[in-house]
Amino acid sequence: MTMKKATVDLFARIFSVLKPPPDMTISQWADEYRRLSSESSAEPGKWKTTKAPYQREIMDAISDIKVQKVVVMSAAQLGKTDGFILNPIGYYMHYDPSPIMVLQPTIQMAETFSKDRLSPMLRDTPVLKDRVNDKSRNSGNTILQKIFPGGHVTMVGANSASSLASRPIRILLADEIDRYPTTAGNEGDPLLLAGKRLTTFWNKKEICVSTPTIKGLSRIEVEFEHSTQEEWCVPCPECGEYQPLEWGRVVFDKNNLDDISHVCEKCGVVSNEIDWKEQFQKGKFIAKYPERKVRGFHLNALASLFVEWKEIVQKFLTANEEKKKGNIELLKVWTNTEMGQTWEEQGEQLEKDDLYKRREKYNCEVPEEVICLTAGVDTQDDRFEIEVVGWGEGKESWGIKYQVIYGDLKLKGIWDELDTFLNQTFTRADGAKLKIICTCIDSGGHFTNQVYKFCKPRTARRIFAIKGKGGAEVPYYSKPSTSNREKTPLFTIGVDTGKSLLYQRLAVKEEGPNYCHFPKEKDRGYTEEYFKGLTAEKMVMTYKRGKAQYVWKLKNSGYKRNEPLDVRNYATVALEIANPVLKKQDKKETSAVQTKKRGRRSRSGGII
Repeated sequence: MTMKKATVDLFARIFSVLKPPPDMTISQWADEYRRLSSESSAEPGKWKTTKAPYQREIMDAISDIKVQKVVVMSAAQLGKTDGFILNPIGYYMHYDPSPIMVLQPTIQMAETFSKDRLSPMLRDTPVLKDRVNDKSRNSGNTILQKIFPGGHVTMVGANSASSLASRPIRILLADEIDRYPTTAGNEGDPLLLAGKRLTTFWNKKEICVSTPTIKGLSRIEVEFEHSTQEEWCVPCPECGEYQPLEWGRVVFDKNNLDDISHVCEKCGVVSNEIDWKEQFQKGKFIAKYPERKVRGFHLNALASLFVEWKEIVQKFLTANEEKKKGNIELLKVWTNTEMGQTWEEQGEQLEKDDLYKRREKYNCEVPEEVICLTAGVDTQDDRFEIEVVGWGEGKESWGIKYQVIYGDLKLKGIWDELDTFLNQTFTRADGAKLKIICTCIDSGGHFTNQVYKFCKPRTARRIFAIKGKGGAEVPYYSKPSTSNREKTPLFTIGVDTGKSLLYQRLAVKEEGPNYCHFPKEKDRGYTEEYFKGLTAEKMVMTYKRGKAQYVWKLKNSGYKRNEPLDVRNYATVALEIANPVLKKQDKKETSAVQTKKRGRRSRSGGII
């Protein structure tokens, strides 16, 4: 071989290494190289975009050099993590090495993602298998960081300010952003903090993916509203008109869910699920604002080839039945996870006149349907306000007594009066004697230690001190703490959660589960003033640190008497803490049980 030919061959080999790779999109890369793992897929093996055709355009938008930001607002279980988080990771590791950050809601979720999703993909996808060396101690690889030639994948939690202040990144993959905390420590919005790590790259990429939550509070909704707002559309099987599959045009008979159809918005022809899904390979995204730079995509569960419409309808029917009972939580979840839409709170409020007119004559101290009693106590500087509530099956409730005890809370006498009131016996219509099974007393205000001293020796009677805490994210009640001066159990309760639950129940208009009864008898304390206080607040949207949130506020700034609302809230959480079995035995069952008990006593030499 001549010197000249040897030189030509050398440079040919050099240029073959240095030349840019051929154009390839993420969907093409996934179809060619990606392998699904048995841990994360019901059908492990070769990836096929044709099984989820709506993913192709989104994946390819991520790898489009002209697009810097992609937003996906989607229903759950549509392959978001595989298609829009894992496939981009594999693509950039293998085809276009870059520093990558995966932002999860918490550090714990980041670790779970690494162990359960990323590691199996690296293990089972041949072109990625040898790019990360987890076996060598000197490789620098950990659970939260995988180093490969030309880049790294760093997994962080949105709740950790320190993890967001890491080295510069080119690719930011933000997963389930609606579950991020409002702020990472005291540093500010975690998504903005992570976004600052992108500033040094001209070809940066930011991908935001999430199932939405509450309208006005949803991060992904805000991102989507500032994007191209693209909807997944398929052609009508009859006329060929492209349109999104919308819940409002789904046709079904709840007594026969084997025949579910969708109406064409143009020609009006009703076509069944099979006919529509046969058109999915022709589907495409249509943008509302095509001129915008941020690509935004919306998907609902009707677009899935893995989910039958029957399943979606069944979940809706179940959620709708619960709504009739006063429980709207399932319908919220269905709207978010099946339709990929935000839930719009109604700014919950009730009118006192509607509830006042609902009052009824009991003609007894406690109605026969009541199984148990609870009480709530609010402490003011000059009085106790107390309510005793009866509970029946399905948490149907009866107001029994609303009592105000006036006096100086610094003196022992008024506390003795409170003890006497809570220790009394109430008579049910069938003659049964009922005691209060649990009482919650507010320890806020100026008499915190006195409440602790009162409750501690009465723990056996389930008389507990409580402390209210605001915020929609606070659970209704938490495990009690004894880290107070008197070492008495103290329950922290989510007052906003409780008020939302109570207003849902007060809105129920048919007797049965969750319905609230009120007595008409004058000596029970259920006056117009009571109902004015019970309905004194409404839920409104406000902003804190630039982020929208719902809070409870007085409807009338001139009226500040909301004690009946607080006291009913406390009596309700007392039921949750006691957690009794709300199932009433019929008279035959009760008689049989009593006979059996008498028989046991006689055999053991007791009273017959």
